[in-house]
Amino acid sequence: MKTYNPQEIEQNIYQTTKNRGYFEVEGNSKIAQKGKNFAIMMPPPNVTGVLHIGHALTFTLQDIITRYKRMDGYRTLYQPGMDHAGIATQNVVEKQLLAQGIKKEELGREKFIEKVWEWKEKSGGMILSQMENLGITPAWSRTRFTMDEGLKRAVKLAFKTWYEKGLIYQGNYMINWCTHDGALSDIEVEYEENVGKLYHLKYPIKDSSEFIIVATTRPETFFGDSAVMINPNDTRYTHLIGKSVILPLLNREIPIIADEAVDMEFGTGCVKVTPAHDVNDYEVGKRHNLEFITIFDKFGILNQHAGEFQGLERLEAREIVIERLQKEGFVEKIEEHKNQVGKCYRCGNIVEPYISKQWFVSPEVARGAIEAVSKGESKFFPPQWKNNYDAWMRELRPWCISRQLWWGHQIPVFECECKEQFVALEDSPSCPKCGSKKVSQDPDVLDTWFSSGLWAFSTLGWGNGEWGEGEKWQKSDLSDFYPNSLLITGFDILFFWVARMLLSGESLLGEVPFKDIYLHALVRDEFGQKMSKSKGNVIDPLEKIKSHGADALRFTLASLCAQGRDIKLSEKEMDLSKNFANKLFNASNFLMMYLEQINNNAIFEELESFSTPLGIYLNSRLQSTIKELRDSLDSYRFNDGASVLYRFLWGEFCDWGIELAKASKESIKELGSVFLTSMKLLHPYMPFLSEYLYHKLRKTDLEREESIMIAPFPKTGERDEGIEREFALIKDAITSIRRLKILLELGNQSIQTISIKAKSQNQELFKTFVCKLAKVESCEFVESKPQNSIGDVGEWCECFISLENIDLSAIKNRLENQKNKLQSEVQKLEAMLGNENFVKNAPKNVIETNQEGLKNAKEKLAKVISELEALKG
Repeated sequence: MKTYNPQEIEQNIYQTTKNRGYFEVEGNSKIAQKGKNFAIMMPPPNVTGVLHIGHALTFTLQDIITRYKRMDGYRTLYQPGMDHAGIATQNVVEKQLLAQGIKKEELGREKFIEKVWEWKEKSGGMILSQMENLGITPAWSRTRFTMDEGLKRAVKLAFKTWYEKGLIYQGNYMINWCTHDGALSDIEVEYEENVGKLYHLKYPIKDSSEFIIVATTRPETFFGDSAVMINPNDTRYTHLIGKSVILPLLNREIPIIADEAVDMEFGTGCVKVTPAHDVNDYEVGKRHNLEFITIFDKFGILNQHAGEFQGLERLEAREIVIERLQKEGFVEKIEEHKNQVGKCYRCGNIVEPYISKQWFVSPEVARGAIEAVSKGESKFFPPQWKNNYDAWMRELRPWCISRQLWWGHQIPVFECECKEQFVALEDSPSCPKCGSKKVSQDPDVLDTWFSSGLWAFSTLGWGNGEWGEGEKWQKSDLSDFYPNSLLITGFDILFFWVARMLLSGESLLGEVPFKDIYLHALVRDEFGQKMSKSKGNVIDPLEKIKSHGADALRFTLASLCAQGRDIKLSEKEMDLSKNFANKLFNASNFLMMYLEQINNNAIFEELESFSTPLGIYLNSRLQSTIKELRDSLDSYRFNDGASVLYRFLWGEFCDWGIELAKASKESIKELGSVFLTSMKLLHPYMPFLSEYLYHKLRKTDLEREESIMIAPFPKTGERDEGIEREFALIKDAITSIRRLKILLELGNQSIQTISIKAKSQNQELFKTFVCKLAKVESCEFVESKPQNSIGDVGEWCECFISLENIDLSAIKNRLENQKNKLQSEVQKLEAMLGNENFVKNAPKNVIETNQEGLKNAKEKLAKVISELEALKG
């Protein structure tokens, strides 16, 4: 292959390495060191999902650290799997059945679940095959599904353990209710700012011609009002405490009560109390022993308490009820009002506070996890996420874990005909009280996050021993890989998933499940906007892999992933990474060409020692790179690691190493050795290109040789700081001389003599490289600037060219013209931006464009003036 084409190499390399078993726990057995284990869990994507850019970031970072640890001698478990995604999956299958004219109720629970399993086997899990395009290396043979038999057993055991400790209980509580998807936990509700209305309703005071006015954003709930409430310190209304009002349209009498929960500044200072349909009113209702009146069913349909409006859907009823209240004279006014509205994170439906009998996990379950993290048993990266975790965990409310679905882990609670309620691990248990088999199981299923909260240890076989059945996983898995070494995931599921794994692991196993937790930020578009289909700015990782290659996508994501910062992904960044890959490909061609000029049968190999100055120098810089890269990866600074690789491979090796090799062809084999070692460093980030080039330089291929992915990761060796200083001086001098040639418009022509003011320990070495690459006949070292010469000051030296026999008049005239033109441009832009009317009235983008133009013009002017002064001596 003469030109770089990622599509030609990626899939073949991936399938070969996968088929050889390199991804599995024992895949690196030849280099694995006893007692070194590393475990990382893939956040199980939904079985309904497809690979999106957020997944691509998570999996890329996980694979980088996994490949690094595998090469560094760790027995490595990168655990893959999928989540059964209760609500999403049931919705998919329900829609497919409805398209055939079939309702799930017609099939019944068992037949419907069979249909879901059929769909899962045929169409579910597409995302797993899509992941392979990214080049990730999980232990695919261990792929788990949260509805696997082993994981089902773990879920039942967790439920039973907590139930017997009193940490799981059932009760009638106010919960978040979606009329489409049923019960939701607090964090499954997403709040959006809403521009709605504030309705001021007039409630007649009993035995009076007066009204009390209440303000509400949900007038349809007034059918469930049990009281009107005022603040006992509000002197406007204290004379009404103990009296009653008559509910409009219903003629039902309710009391006027006093409670400090009322905000006197909101609305009229009077509020309606609807204990069965408002979280705050629920607490008020309990304090004042008010009646709890449920006015609609689980589908949001108003019931008999709504009188003539029975049968209307709750939101549909709002305008109809208001219209009737207006007609009867019970509406004082309606005004625009901004508020936060809770919506179901799945379907976007407006969520209702609703009293329902559900199963809950007590907040007490989190106590141990809070303490463990405070002691540093789990560390967050970046560390500020610990504060968010602590704040949320300490304010934890009861976790509603029951869901009104058929697909999922059915709650393992049974009730016997003798009314005994019990938890069982078996599917068809006998009543522990009377021995009867006539028992019925709770029809609800568990919240999906309950089972995924066990992921860090259920996948390792925890809970399977309760059944006495063997699993294909070794019994040592739990002891070898728990706690997991690291978790990498997005910060947006810190509370959904990470916190629940921490509390589950600590509570059930006595130890938090992760030593380190790395939370990455969001991937946004190049302008920092969140990606959405409606904006048309969604980036499809599979399309980017087709156009740029998996290596380029991986390197781009990693290089932009600074801890705590959102990623702004653009086509330009992707192009830079593809150009980087192409640069390395071309460097390999150059090395091969030079090697063949020396010996057509020779191959590159990694050397233990170096003898040429250039080889010693590049190897010394390589050792520095190894140390920096290891430090970056060990502290999960993936972007810093990418910068280290880019700086060394592009800047130091490709730009300078290969350039310097033109003056030192005898060092070519040593350059090849440095390049081979560099491919091992690059491998975690760009696995395909590094694999291909590693074999190419050694004139072999993956069919005949082991993969680079199980080669030992380079360890840091000794640096030669003396040779590094010498080559820093050489490169500085070459750059300085080239700048002088550009200034004097000498192009690339050779010049007779260059004078150098610098301290070199090896002048002959200096002259060898500088004379050859800067096209200079001879170099002389001087203590001061020679007469009638022009100089350039570099970082490590000053270079001087004699001005004898050089006509500077044309150059000076050109620079003077440039100076005059730039001065006029600067004056014009300064006058424009100094005009208050212009700044006040011009569009923001016009002002910014002119500001940028002024900045550029000033920089160019300063450079021209500097060049003129240099020519004047």
